[in-house]
Amino acid sequence: MTDAIQSRFDLARQLATEGGALALSHFQNRDRLVIEAKASPQDIVSRADREVEDLIRAGILAAFPQDAILGEEGGAQTGDSGFLWVIDPIDGTSPFLAGLPHWCVIIALVQGDETVAAVTAHPLSGEVFTAIRGQGAWLNDTPMRCDPAHRITNSLVAIGASHRTDPDHVSGVISGLMQAGGIFYRNGSGGLMLASVAAGRLGGYYEPHMNPWDCLAGALMITEAGGRALPIGIDPEGDLVLATAPGVFDDLCAVVAKAPPDQNNPDQNYQARMRTPSGS
Repeated sequence: MTDAIQSRFDLARQLATEGGALALSHFQNRDRLVIEAKASPQDIVSRADREVEDLIRAGILAAFPQDAILGEEGGAQTGDSGFLWVIDPIDGTSPFLAGLPHWCVIIALVQGDETVAAVTAHPLSGEVFTAIRGQGAWLNDTPMRCDPAHRITNSLVAIGASHRTDPDHVSGVISGLMQAGGIFYRNGSGGLMLASVAAGRLGGYYEPHMNPWDCLAGALMITEAGGRALPIGIDPEGDLVLATAPGVFDDLCAVVAKAPPDQNNPDQNYQARMRTPSGS
């Protein structure tokens, strides 16, 4: 690991923690927040999201002004250093505004076309999930490992959905999972569910479409924790995400491949995608 990555990882952990503290203060006073709809009434944003992203952006620009930034709320800012910071200031805005605990702050660091460092902070529990490519993954300061005993039949498998999700496809995945002897789980924060796979709490995660700020950090955590994941692009338009403990991967791929085609993403070739996992 280079000093350039280490210094940025240290800053990412600091900024995710500081952003989490700011988000928590808003969470405790959320009745004062003004809520706006974005793409749909279920796709919402508040002043808390914007203020947390502003805090993180300011910290990055002060330390690494030549780095590029891609944030859910603030969009893209170019840079020429070869590093890209990908930010979700509050992943799980709907649970956040509903007073539920399933939300987090996510920062991923990309170099070239690879995610090289990741931080997911969950302020309500004080847990900070992290990973560095080639170095491992940690929950606070304890190494994380996907549970090698997890199978589709003995673990919770998380299924994500959004306003972009084809309901027939995702309901087919859930039905297929249950027919295979599995149980599905969902809490409203894809980033937190991905981190929970890396921590050995969930067997796997699938969502037919996620934006990079939601998933790059968690996917790196899972592969660094010994899991398997389909390759994920950095395109801001989003990508399919499937990442699991090692013993769940093949069975979950089979379930997804048998589900009705995703009409919202008709060009996705599930069978081809399932043959190119990353990780161990």
